[in-house]
Amino acid sequence: MLFGRSKNHLPTPEEALKGRPEPAYTVPERHTVLGTPLQGPYPEGLETADFGMGCFWGAERVFWQTEGVWTTLVGYQGGHTLNPSYEEVCSGLTGHTEAVRVIFDPSKITYAELLKRFWENHDPTQGFRQGNDVGTQYRSAVYTHTPEQAATAEASRDAYQRVLKSSGHGDITTEILPSEGRPFYAAEAYHQQYLDKNPAGYCGIGGTGVSCPVGIAPAAD
Repeated sequence: MLFGRSKNHLPTPEEALKGRPEPAYTVPERHTVLGTPLQGPYPEGLETADFGMGCFWGAERVFWQTEGVWTTLVGYQGGHTLNPSYEEVCSGLTGHTEAVRVIFDPSKITYAELLKRFWENHDPTQGFRQGNDVGTQYRSAVYTHTPEQAATAEASRDAYQRVLKSSGHGDITTEILPSEGRPFYAAEAYHQQYLDKNPAGYCGIGGTGVSCPVGIAPAAD
């Protein structure tokens, strides 16, 4: 029964696949475009941002093309299964969403500016889907690393909700949650910088066409 409803049902910890104590695959050492280490060590002073915005191939490219981003990698986050595989995530039985981890230099780009790219490059109102991609692994998500990130993400969501509604769009379904307790599992080698290796490959990223305000105060009630 769970398999029949897995595309639009987030499993509980008890329902989820158990996974494994160690990854079932290796991850490349360096970014194919930026030449920087994917999983560190990272230079002092850099910060981490985690975003889920549909298929992670196109999402990663959005960020590696952004000035001030030091490295990017794709993976699985927000679920229950330990060290999941792509096939397991796509089954809907792990609870993860496809995510991109962004390591950035806050002296060159702010977290708010990264959020602007996040909001504008997908439709955050679609629930467990993004365009033709349907399933819980395509849900919109922001996993924050500090209280400041959480406050900024929530303020930007509220501001973007206002402009989306005024443009005829629905409610934002993006989950904004702490990254603590929601580990990021780097994806298989062939997913990393996929659109650099396959320039004509599939990219499901597409925004609403509505601009997101940056540098705004939290929306009033």
